[in-house]
Amino acid sequence: QVQLVESGGGLVQPGGSLTLSCAASGSIVTIATMGWYFQAPGKQRELVASITSSSTTNYADSVKGRFTISRDGAKNMVYLQMNNLKPEDTAVYYCNLNAPRWGMNYWGKGTLVTVSS
Repeated sequence: QVQLVESGGGLVQPGGSLTLSCAASGSIVTIATMGWYFQAPGKQRELVASITSSSTTNYADSVKGRFTISRDGAKNMVYLQMNNLKPEDTAVYYCNLNAPRWGMNYWGKGTLVTVSS
């Protein structure tokens, strides 16, 4: 059984930084692609960044150069370092595990990030 638990959200001023963490359980974690998605009020959930089991990363254009995704295989953790935050980054951020070969796709419950002065 896979469980994803996000933490690290909160209120930050524009230009500030936050680091989100996702604690993942389940043996599939080590071979899955992990991702962070965000969902602003009234909008669809969108990919922020993803990282494969071999640490290949992919970013949304809106966060390139500001956000960094990483994973710690030994701890089954995934992180999202967010720098130079903007008000438009305000959203609930969700951790995702995707292993399509095994028909698995799981979501955490999300953590709220609010960027406001």
